[in-house]
Amino acid sequence: MIVFPNGKINLGLNIVEKRADGYHNLETLFFPIAFRDILEITPSTAFEFKTYGMPISGDTENNLCVKAYRLLSQKFPELPPIQTGLYKNIPMGAGLGGGSADGAFMLRLLSNLFHLKISEDQLIQLAVQLGSDCPFFLLNTPCLASGRGELLEPMTLRLENFLIVLVNPGISVSTAWAFSKIRPSVPTKSIREIISQPIDSWRNSLMNDFESPVFAEYPSLKMIKEKMYALGAVYASMSGSGSSIFGIFDKKIFRKENPEEKLKPHGQVVVTRSLFSPVFKVIIS
Repeated sequence: MIVFPNGKINLGLNIVEKRADGYHNLETLFFPIAFRDILEITPSTAFEFKTYGMPISGDTENNLCVKAYRLLSQKFPELPPIQTGLYKNIPMGAGLGGGSADGAFMLRLLSNLFHLKISEDQLIQLAVQLGSDCPFFLLNTPCLASGRGELLEPMTLRLENFLIVLVNPGISVSTAWAFSKIRPSVPTKSIREIISQPIDSWRNSLMNDFESPVFAEYPSLKMIKEKMYALGAVYASMSGSGSSIFGIFDKKIFRKENPEEKLKPHGQVVVTRSLFSPVFKVIIS
């Protein structure tokens, strides 16, 4: 069986406070995009995990697909061994949630394929054990997120008249370093309030707290954002703690300005769109 884990962008990101457990409470809007990996599993005689496409660094056992299988194996000892193939399109460590999406999709795929009868609430609790933003990819619809990112409130936000241009400059930003540079504070205007306004009003109000320290350390990222606006983006921002920069373009402006071509000197450029519905599409292989 084959599924297509998709990425996300952050529309606004406020670091509100540091918690007693060392984590941070935040406020953001997770927005799903149609930029996808490919994940396939087939029954096998022994567990096997192979990757293709963009290289994945680190120990295989730390991959969230593998962790998802190990987690379910502990709770369901009857879970059979599988062969897993992951084709990576979404760059790692780029603020697009690709690894979290892979892990969340793996949980749902295993549950469906082997009829584990896991409720949606149980699936979400399992996803939290993989990562704070993993539960979002089970819902896969625009959500206001709070807590560490695991507390989700689905929102109605439609951007089907726009194209989303992503630039991945290939810079690795340490999330731990980025958090260490933040002084948490409660914003005067909530993201909920800002996104209820027209998108052309977001530019000066919908902020990502990570941009200030990350742009200071990597000025080229700020230049990409500024170029997005110069090319006609109605809104542009860094996603997560970086390093991907995205711009939201009206389709007519996109055709006129051709930002995809003009941004290529700055890194990998991907043109995508919003995910219109939270479809868990499965292909039987």
